Amino acid sequence: MANTVQYYGTGRRKESVARVRLVPGTGVVTINNRDIDDYFGLETLKTIIRQPLEITGALGKFDVLVNVKGGGFTGQAGAIRHGIARALLEVDSETFRATLKAAGYLTRDPRMKERKKYGLKAARRAPQFSKR
Repeated sequence: MANTVQYYGTGRRKESVARVRLVPGTGVVTINNRDIDDYFGLETLKTIIRQPLEITGALGKFDVLVNVKGGGFTGQAGAIRHGIARALLEVDSETFRATLKAAGYLTRDPRMKERKKYGLKAARRAPQFSKR
């Protein structure tokens, strides 16, 4: 393990932060020391995670080791995708950058939860109006 090459990438989405490590291997995805099938139940979340590997043609070439915390399932999947895309840039920046950028995997999604305002019940939800 001392001589193996490792590529790192940090991905973020909403409140989730994913630290991704790519190691040359067979394509096994491990999230928080659990298999991807154990961690994510929905098939759509699994495909979201594999998207950067598929678009660059590196699907069976690297084992993906992920530490992710914060947020919900969808946010964590988006953070992992962002981290994998950033780690793939360390593998081969010249070839992968154009395809990953065109697909939008290198851009951090800026959408966040809107804060609650005073006088309202939620961010935009106003109290029920009554004439009397």
